[in-house]
Amino acid sequence: MYEYKFVKVELGTWNSKPKQDYQDIIYKHASNGWRFVQIFAPSTKGYGSAAYFELIFERPLN
Repeated sequence: MYEYKFVKVELGTWNSKPKQDYQDIIYKHASNGWRFVQIFAPSTKGYGSAAYFELIFERPLN
């Protein structure tokens, strides 16, 4: 059995760049036993680009 964690990363309004360093988020979670699974962009702005994305992590339940 696994537990999951979803970390939302907002994107800039005009340039669509992540407001946080997603690589740093992945490294920090990995050091706490989380395995990176996927980046998911669930919603879009009016002109078709993502408003944010989510980093999905998993780790075995103890």
